Amino acid sequence: MDENMEEDASYQQLIMDDHNHNNWEADAYQPHHHNRHQHHHTHHHAELTLPESGGMSQTQQDPKELLHHLSANGEERGPAAHREPEPMTSKVTLNINTSASKFLMNVITAEDYQRTYWPRLDSAIDQLLTQSPGDCIPISYEQIYSCVYKCVCQQHSEQMYCDLITKITSHLRRISEELQVSCPDAYIERFNAALSQYMGALQSIVPLFIYMNKFYIETKLNRDLRDDLIKLFTEQVAEKHVPTLMPLLIEAQSTPFKITPSIMANIVKGLYTLRPDWAQLAPSLFSKFIPNILPPAMESKLSEYAAEDQKLQRELIQNGFARGDQSRKRAGEELIFNGSSSSSSS
Repeated sequence: MDENMEEDASYQQLIMDDHNHNNWEADAYQPHHHNRHQHHHTHHHAELTLPESGGMSQTQQDPKELLHHLSANGEERGPAAHREPEPMTSKVTLNINTSASKFLMNVITAEDYQRTYWPRLDSAIDQLLTQSPGDCIPISYEQIYSCVYKCVCQQHSEQMYCDLITKITSHLRRISEELQVSCPDAYIERFNAALSQYMGALQSIVPLFIYMNKFYIETKLNRDLRDDLIKLFTEQVAEKHVPTLMPLLIEAQSTPFKITPSIMANIVKGLYTLRPDWAQLAPSLFSKFIPNILPPAMESKLSEYAAEDQKLQRELIQNGFARGDQSRKRAGEELIFNGSSSSSSS
């Protein structure tokens, strides 16, 4: 019962938002109606009253005095002044019919959604999913936002959500197929490009569908649009390529500068965002970019830590990294000191 009450409250709020968004101005007739009512009210009180007993009757009054009395009260002269006020029922009915006709003009049928509204959204989503980071695409965010809003107000949220998921799923499957045919040397860079492009697109897609997320996904599905779209990338791309990607990342870590540190950091952080449990596949690799991956240091294992450091230093020397001068003096410091000593002795 509480869920139904929450859904009713959300629906009522959405209908009130739609009333303000479309600016029907159903109350635009009210001031005119009020003035007309005041006019009839004044006209009604301006009618002539019968004289008290003993006075002259209305039919016995002088016509000139009668016209003078009407002119003094600000009413029109002649027989038109004796017309009865028009009934108010017809005016109220006209007001209601006008509002209803304006509402019917804004109805979006299922055919309108499929032929007009979804093609606009489909084209905008295509551009957002394929744009390069930092590019400016020629779409109107205001029009797309308004299009989503109207579809939600006309009860097309479920169909729009299904179309959005189907659209993005098809795009991700195509990305996954392209990664499968990539050569190992370019595999890491291409996976990083696909991950960065998709995460950048979500920053625009999620805000554009905020009304659908608020009044359908969160209310009826008890989920969030961003979480659903991240889960799509995890299922359609990442889970299929992590078995191939992880050994390449570990190998690149052992070979200095095989890939740039920024690409390595972006991939590792992205994988951790998709599924934090993937950090257990390569703890030493993830610990370089994600805090608190490895267990805390223990005093009893200090000798093991020292041995690992010495092993790393030997590997660096074997790969051509010289240790350099290990003395505490900087290069040229001794020459400067000897020169100053000889000058002072002379």
